[in-house]
Amino acid sequence: MFTGIIQAVGKIEALSPQGGDVRLTVAAGKLPLQQVKPGDSIAVSGVCLTAIAINQQTFSADVSRETLSLTTLGNLRRGAFVNLELAMTPTTRFGGHIVSGHVDGIGTVIRRWEDARSTRFRIEAPKDLARYIASKGSICVDGISLTVNRVEGPAFEVNIIPHTLAETTLGDTHAGSQVNLEVDLIARYLERLLASNQSGNGVTRELLNRSGFTGTNNT
Repeated sequence: MFTGIIQAVGKIEALSPQGGDVRLTVAAGKLPLQQVKPGDSIAVSGVCLTAIAINQQTFSADVSRETLSLTTLGNLRRGAFVNLELAMTPTTRFGGHIVSGHVDGIGTVIRRWEDARSTRFRIEAPKDLARYIASKGSICVDGISLTVNRVEGPAFEVNIIPHTLAETTLGDTHAGSQVNLEVDLIARYLERLLASNQSGNGVTRELLNRSGFTGTNNT
């Protein structure tokens, strides 16, 4: 598990084909690789990968054909920059939200503009993910925990402060860029609970309405 707080921006040093899969070698920048051992998880632009070889400056990880086809990792080239985060530990400061590193889909940046000292992005998500994205909820974009400012159909907007812009790959992200998206895990579990509740007991839509979770309680 991860928090969506990026620790370093890495650089792709090599992509080596491995029988249909690809082995990535990443220059880890300021990521503390001395804390990593083979078998540990590292989020690479929001994708949870297993480190298989580590030295003082780089780590390598195998990326399956499935992951290459469903995330932006399939479009990476040597020299590309990626966001990096080590997996959580029991003592990790929890500054973002719960992130699994399992990408739900690829979004497309459709607009970028300045707003005072911040930068705003409008991103179009795949239509089947739109129902999980809520205004003031959380979303993970290329591994970055962000707050959703506005939702309109399948599109949503996020506001990026100067620090986040400088310390992640969002500084080089522009209209037309594709980004990995992971929706809030809580939304997915709630949908599953509601869909499987055949008896009317336990968690129901009516209960969520009465408790003020859905914003439709008119009492």
